Amino acid sequence: MSDRYLGFANSNLGRRLVDALGLPHPAPLERWQAGRLRPVEGALVLGGGPLANQLEAIAPRLTDELYSFAGNDLQAPAWVAGLGPKLKAMVFDASHLSDSDQLSQLREFFQPLLRSLAPCAHVVILGRAPERIDDPLASVAQRALEGFSRSLGKELRNGATAQLLYVSPQAEDQLEGALRFFLSPKSAFVSGQVLRLEACASQVQDWTRPLAGRRALVTGAARGIGASIAETLARDGADVVLLDVPQAQKDLDGLAARLGGRALALDICANDAAAQLIEALPDGIDIVVHNAGITRDKTLANMTPEYWDAVMAVNLKAPQVLTQALFDAGTLGEQARITLLASVSGIAGNRGQANYAASKAGLIGFAQAWAPKLAERGASINAVAPGFIETHMTAAMPMGLREAGRRLSSLGQGGRPQDVAEAIAWLSQPGSGAVNGQVLRVCGQALMGA
Repeated sequence: MSDRYLGFANSNLGRRLVDALGLPHPAPLERWQAGRLRPVEGALVLGGGPLANQLEAIAPRLTDELYSFAGNDLQAPAWVAGLGPKLKAMVFDASHLSDSDQLSQLREFFQPLLRSLAPCAHVVILGRAPERIDDPLASVAQRALEGFSRSLGKELRNGATAQLLYVSPQAEDQLEGALRFFLSPKSAFVSGQVLRLEACASQVQDWTRPLAGRRALVTGAARGIGASIAETLARDGADVVLLDVPQAQKDLDGLAARLGGRALALDICANDAAAQLIEALPDGIDIVVHNAGITRDKTLANMTPEYWDAVMAVNLKAPQVLTQALFDAGTLGEQARITLLASVSGIAGNRGQANYAASKAGLIGFAQAWAPKLAERGASINAVAPGFIETHMTAAMPMGLREAGRRLSSLGQGGRPQDVAEAIAWLSQPGSGAVNGQVLRVCGQALMGA
């Protein structure tokens, strides 16, 4: 469904009117398009500590325009305020900040640059996980980065985003994959996020097709977000198996034919669903996306047992049963990547969705509980928590609730199914095993939740 306010606010008349009235002015977001050659099409500036020097070596694979600012021993030409180009991306290495006095370097780096951002710019701050630091002063300084990065994301305008990556020393070789996502339009609707990168032995061999040779299973794939996930995984080189209920067979077959994939009509809540799934995957599976889900909304006082049980069965129990079966049967690959579709409702709660929010919070717990077990096999499991995404379901919402859902985020608009799909495609890459047991929100930095 089109966002009429977004279009009006960016028209000549609308821009003057919303500015005069102090109304939200969301910017059209730039998203990844086929044929794009570089993650960053425009100027990238590096600065800060020693990781900036390391990134300078891989930066030519990210952009054709590289500059330095407030960095030590960087070879790239210095960016000069008022003379340099508009900035499409910024990376500041804050991993060296070891006490609260040194946090002033954040202001010294960002303040001169913020007025020179191009539309839809992307900012990434690098740090070290505070819980892994023995020095209390350094741990405090690194924890402060989280408050700074989230606040920065809320201050940025014109479609810009900001993220914080806590990078283990053993994960520095996986930074390229993370930056290819967070500095590019693939992360258009992701902002204010904090992730930890840990050691991962796997590497992407071909950045044009990072999932080449990988077999992927997507549940709930016939339409909506599931279909977009399948399309994006196939675009990145995966062989896709598309699963949905038998009633969606026609849509499922059509999508599978278009993507060169395989359709599998199956009720994931059936007693023999696990056995049928294992039988249908004789060659194993490398990527599993548990996307299938339903809503049965009622306030708790009016919640029927049938509504409660149906949501729990589809959203929470089925992913656990199927994952356990794939794991026990050896169908799950040694370096598998599993993604669970959670929701910001599972983080912040939502009126009238006690069953849905509980099921989605349970998926986050599932990712956290299984992460150590899967790490022993070189595998990983994470949750992606979408916010307000423009789908047929949100199009059916009352207008007031729909508009509130769109505007109550730093980016001031709803996301698209592609935004969720791009996040899952990144987490499905071999090198993204560096992220495990975590939650990535695709919500435009929604104001609800953390």
